[in-house]
Amino acid sequence: MTHEYQVSGFTCEGCVAKVKGLLEKTTGVAAASVGLDGLVKITMSRHVATADLQAALRDFPKYQLTEKSVAMPAAAPLLPETAEAERGFFETYKPILLVFGYILGATLLVEFASGGFDGMRWMRHFMAGFFLVFSFFKMLDVPAFAASYSGYDVLARRWPGWGYAYPFVELALGILFLLDFQPVAANWLTLAVMGISTVGVAQSLLKKRRFQCACLGAVFNLPMSHITLFEDLLMVGMAAVGVFILG
Repeated sequence: MTHEYQVSGFTCEGCVAKVKGLLEKTTGVAAASVGLDGLVKITMSRHVATADLQAALRDFPKYQLTEKSVAMPAAAPLLPETAEAERGFFETYKPILLVFGYILGATLLVEFASGGFDGMRWMRHFMAGFFLVFSFFKMLDVPAFAASYSGYDVLARRWPGWGYAYPFVELALGILFLLDFQPVAANWLTLAVMGISTVGVAQSLLKKRRFQCACLGAVFNLPMSHITLFEDLLMVGMAAVGVFILG
């Protein structure tokens, strides 16, 4: 027997694969067909209660399963490919623009309070703020971030554990830059980490593949765009300058 359900919270193919895998682990489920639109068709070897299917997704609260006959909320998240067209550039990317603005403003104020602008010090504080703030958003839901990140990152696709480790790597980099501890090593690590991330983002943009940007974790429904590529290249560029000057 086959039953249809609706699952909300999908933003990319990574979500589809995650939900399909979780549902097919449920006892009594023979197969699950999952679409990016959230439509789920489950073939059962015996009757499986809706509550049991919902329980299979309980570790990922962003995914909410309901029976197909239940109307979905009118304010369901926009898919990445339609978000910018529907809401406009600033409204779509407002969260990340605000984050950059706050980090930039705070680090410039630090330089003003220090009595003179020091480019290397400002850059170090900016990188510290970037990694600390961005890791915070990823930490709010590490499994959801890892599932989204594995959809386009070249390393996370091959080793899912990288998606779980990445927020902690960013946190460690933020602390290193803030304390100015082992600056050469911190810059080399940033080059490696952000360089890998840049490759995955660039490949997705060149192939016009539509994914949710995982830069701010799973908190905001941000589509992958050239802004994602810019933030990665910005960190790569700053790290390269640090290696050149300090190394």
